[in-house]
Amino acid sequence: MEERYIRNLGALSEAECALLREKTVLVAGCGGLGGYLIEMLLRLGVGEIRAADGDRFEASNLNRQLLSAPALLGRSKAEAAAERAAAVNPDVRFVAVPEYVTEANAKELVRGCDAALDALDNIASRRILAQACSDAGVPMVHGAICGWSAQAAIVLPGDGMMDRIYPGGAALKSKASLSFTPPFCAALQTALCVRLLTGREVEAGKLYVADLLDMELDSLFLG
Repeated sequence: MEERYIRNLGALSEAECALLREKTVLVAGCGGLGGYLIEMLLRLGVGEIRAADGDRFEASNLNRQLLSAPALLGRSKAEAAAERAAAVNPDVRFVAVPEYVTEANAKELVRGCDAALDALDNIASRRILAQACSDAGVPMVHGAICGWSAQAAIVLPGDGMMDRIYPGGAALKSKASLSFTPPFCAALQTALCVRLLTGREVEAGKLYVADLLDMELDSLFLG
């Protein structure tokens, strides 16, 4: 057992830690959610992380995006994620894909993955990712934030969960995002992902919704 993972023991077994080293996870989006998801997966020691994002940093990202910094404005988010990965845990294989998730590349992005993490910022791209995951038999962990609120859910292949979360005509109403909401949501997503990757019991059909203003965490069954 490598010393860097010693503090995982007790919460995870040594066998589960070893299992994580064999897994491949796609992080779709390297912005507010994606940066924290990547950080958590790196420190857990997931074997391979693919990170896809065609965007570049701008000043409005600085209030919340872990990977952003004034010196990186104009830089590729995916490439910045690769540099962070090399600094945090060089033992993790990190594949940076400086492209947005589209119908043209989604199938290839999820190929061979054990799970995909949704860190996207629009419903259309989430639907594309969910469909690619469903076609490939790959579970997806959805996450989204808005202001003080965060939500997360496990989306299993073919279960139609995304259609229940975002019924026809649904649209994002605000781009507000605070510094603490992305890491909170990323923690929920990562915990769900680790349960999937280690074979622990998961409950599909549930949407976990957090209101950090009123300090409430609810689970809604959408099955």
